Amino acid sequence: MQSAFAQSNNISRFFPYPWTVDSLTNGLRLVTVPTEHKNLVAFYIVVRAGSRNEVEPGKSGFAHFFEHMMFRGSENYSSEKRDAIMKKAGAESNAYTSDDRTVYHALFSTADLEKIMELEADRFQRLKYSEPDYKTEALAVLGEYNKNSANPINKLEEVLRYEAFATHTYKHTTMGFLKDIQEMPNEYQYSLDFYKRYYRPEYCTILLVGDITRERSFALTQKYFGSWQRGSYKPEIPVEPPQKQARSASVDWPSPTLPYLVVAYHAPAFSDQKKDKAALDFLVPIAFGENSELYQRLILKEQKVDVLDVSFDDQIDPELFAVIARVKDAKDVNYVRDEIIKTFDRFSKEAVTQDKLEDTRAHIRYSTALGWTSAEAIAGFLAPYLAISGTPQVVDRVFALYQQVTARDIQDSAKRYFSPENRVVVTLATKAKEETK
Repeated sequence: MQSAFAQSNNISRFFPYPWTVDSLTNGLRLVTVPTEHKNLVAFYIVVRAGSRNEVEPGKSGFAHFFEHMMFRGSENYSSEKRDAIMKKAGAESNAYTSDDRTVYHALFSTADLEKIMELEADRFQRLKYSEPDYKTEALAVLGEYNKNSANPINKLEEVLRYEAFATHTYKHTTMGFLKDIQEMPNEYQYSLDFYKRYYRPEYCTILLVGDITRERSFALTQKYFGSWQRGSYKPEIPVEPPQKQARSASVDWPSPTLPYLVVAYHAPAFSDQKKDKAALDFLVPIAFGENSELYQRLILKEQKVDVLDVSFDDQIDPELFAVIARVKDAKDVNYVRDEIIKTFDRFSKEAVTQDKLEDTRAHIRYSTALGWTSAEAIAGFLAPYLAISGTPQVVDRVFALYQQVTARDIQDSAKRYFSPENRVVVTLATKAKEETK
C-alpha cells in the first residue's frame, strides 16, 4: 500500500472492532472499520473545520454555510444529478456542523461505494456554484437562523457563549452572529476562499464502517482522492484568557414562555492523557442525571422544574460545563439557580462514594457499547473522536482514562473548575409588560 502512515489495532481493549488508519501522501486520512453488517457501508467525511475555525471578524457562520453549499452541485455532478444517483442507490445522506467539525455522512449498499465515492470526491475537490445560487443559499441560512431563534433554548445558548467567551471563537454558535449572516449574500468571494482553505485533504478524514475491507477502501480512496492538492492555510485560534469574576446576563423573551436558566463553568478541553475532563464527565450523571439528588428533588419531589439537562461535550479547546433548567414558576428561578450552584459546590467539597463511582464507571462503558447497534451508529460515534485525533485509538485511551479516575480526581477537578469567578449564569423569561399609566 502506498501509504505515508499506517496504523492498525486488530485486538482493541474497549472498542471491539478491528480498524486501520492510512494517510495518503497529500495528508488525507482513511479510517476503515470492517463490521458484521452485511452489504452495508457507512461513509463519513469528517472535515476538521467548524465554527471554531471562523477567526476573522465579520465572517462567522461559514462552516455551517458550507454544509449547505456542498449539496449545491459540483463540476461534474449537478445537485439534481447527485440526488438521482443517491436515490437510485437508496442512500441516506446528510451532514451536520459543530464547533470543531463539519461531518458529511451517507449509508448505502457496499455495491454502490465506488460510484458514491466518485461523487463525493468531485464535490470535495471541485465544488461549483454560481453567485446567484450562493445568494439564494445565504438567504436560506438566514431563514434557518430566524427559525432557530424562535426557540428560547437557542437564544439562551447564544447569549451564554457571548457572555462566557471574550476572545475564543466559541463565542459564537455554529450558526454565527446575526449581523454576519445578514451580510453573507455579499461575501461570495470570501466563500470561495473559505472552501479553498478548509476543503483540503489535510483537514479531512474519510471513515468507512461496515461490509468493507481495508484493501478496497484504500484503493478507491487513492483512485478518487489521491490527486487532491494539499493546502497551506492554518488558522490562528485565539486563546481564551482566564475568567476573573462571575458573569451574568438576562434575556427578555418577547412571547410567553416558562423561564429558563443556565449555570455554566469554564471547563477543560478533551484529553486522552489528562484526567481533568474525564473526571468531570462522571459528574454529568452523578450530580445532574436522572438519578441524581438534585434531579429527583427539583423535578419529582418539589416539581419546580420540568427540564434539567447538561451540556459538556468533548471539544478541542476548553469549553463550558453547563446545566440548563426550565422553571415552572418565575418566583422559583433564583431558588433553582442557587440549588444548582450549591450542587456544583458540593462536589468540590466532598468526594463521591466508591459505590457511586464504580456504578457510574460501568454505566459509561456499557451505555456507550450498547449504542453500537449498526454501521451508521458506530461511524457516528467515531466521527467526533476522529475530528480531534484522527484515529480510533483515542477511544481506547479515553476509556482507559475513565478506568483510572478516582473519587479524589473528581473532587480535585470540581474544586479546580467550579469556582465562583469561573461561573456564568444566564436567565431567560418573558418580558414584563409595561404598566399603563
